[in-house]
Amino acid sequence: MLKPLGYTFVPRWFSERAIAIYLGLLLAVGVLFRDYMMAWYFILFGLVEVCGFFYYANYFSKEWSVEHVRNQVFAKRLFLTALAIRIVYVLFSYWFYIEMTGLPFEYHVADSMFYHTSALHGAQLLRDGHVWDFWPEFNRYMGTDISDTGYAAYLSVVYFLTRDSILVTRIIKAILSAMTAALIYHIAQRNFSEPTARIAGIFCMLMPNLIFYCGLQLKETEMVCLTVLLVEEADLMLRSPDFSLKQLLFVLLIGAGLFTMRTALAIVAILALLFTIVLASDKVMSWAKRLIMGVLAVALIGVTVGNRIQENAKELVENVQGGGQKANMEWRAKRDNGNEFAKYAGSAVFAPMIFTIPFSTLVATPEQENQLLIHGGNFVKNMLSGLTIFAMFVLLLTGDWRKHAMPLSFMLGYLVVLVFSSFAHSERFHLDRKSVV
Repeated sequence: MLKPLGYTFVPRWFSERAIAIYLGLLLAVGVLFRDYMMAWYFILFGLVEVCGFFYYANYFSKEWSVEHVRNQVFAKRLFLTALAIRIVYVLFSYWFYIEMTGLPFEYHVADSMFYHTSALHGAQLLRDGHVWDFWPEFNRYMGTDISDTGYAAYLSVVYFLTRDSILVTRIIKAILSAMTAALIYHIAQRNFSEPTARIAGIFCMLMPNLIFYCGLQLKETEMVCLTVLLVEEADLMLRSPDFSLKQLLFVLLIGAGLFTMRTALAIVAILALLFTIVLASDKVMSWAKRLIMGVLAVALIGVTVGNRIQENAKELVENVQGGGQKANMEWRAKRDNGNEFAKYAGSAVFAPMIFTIPFSTLVATPEQENQLLIHGGNFVKNMLSGLTIFAMFVLLLTGDWRKHAMPLSFMLGYLVVLVFSSFAHSERFHLDRKSVV
């Protein structure tokens, strides 16, 4: 989110080179692995994702520059354009999945169907009058950890209000994802310069993978929006000259909501808040406010979700010590159509590549159609990771990282958790921190 080499917009040479590299890779794979060429529609998806992102990143960052568009107008255009892109994709993907799979769900549907059927049951509970006892009844039916229950409960309410409409649910996702782009703009605006904030917002608006998940019944869109909202509100609270207990309670309430979607994400977010209170620059927060807010935050966290944090932190440590990552990699190596080299992957391999992985899938691999659909989005992420690493070095060498402690501590903290988890290579799990990068 720093100005790229002094530019106040995404330079044309960067966009052209990124597109050229992608086209070169497609050509090379087509020549060297002709028998494993992707189907034409997967290639078309990739072309739209890569060319659309880099071309319009250059176009919008110039057309919507500070010299041409006022801040309020930019924020409105950012949200409305992001919403329009996502609604168009939601409508297209709904038809596409029905044509390709016979259902309005992705290839080899698994988690999406789990959430869908669970939400149908939850919506029926509400129709049957189980309003005040909904949570215990629904939790008994789910029989899973709380990190899987929250989204299914939310989806139950949406289904109840929309008569089980999958399409309306995804339009709501489009709205939340467009809000995420606006929140990213405000976070960057507060931390960096206005041109940098606009580039960050435009990147989020055009990010293919964020658009892709609006067309699925998975929890990623809602979870990313909730995560970015927490970072935005926490950053605003910490930078505000006045102390507000209401703001602190709101931030912790968002954190509690994250516990019901992805526990590790919530733990990292709360620890990032405490880390920022302790180590933020004096120019951002006075010592008096730091002391008051730190004591209150620790007390409120201890009273509300302290036991939950302790239990889940213990589970994370036990998973690392118990070799959960190694077992997962061995399973991926031995399963049908698996990668026999996966067994050699581990935290030592993932750590130096964590900003960049997963790499783009450019060959037709059995049962990997969902990854082929977003191979262009992964390529975009791979390219942008270089800018992120460059920014990290600049902030570290200049000492400015303490001025941006909240977004940085969350992003880096979650990356550390990913490195030692069983999902270090999973695109879905990287999505949670991708928007904050």
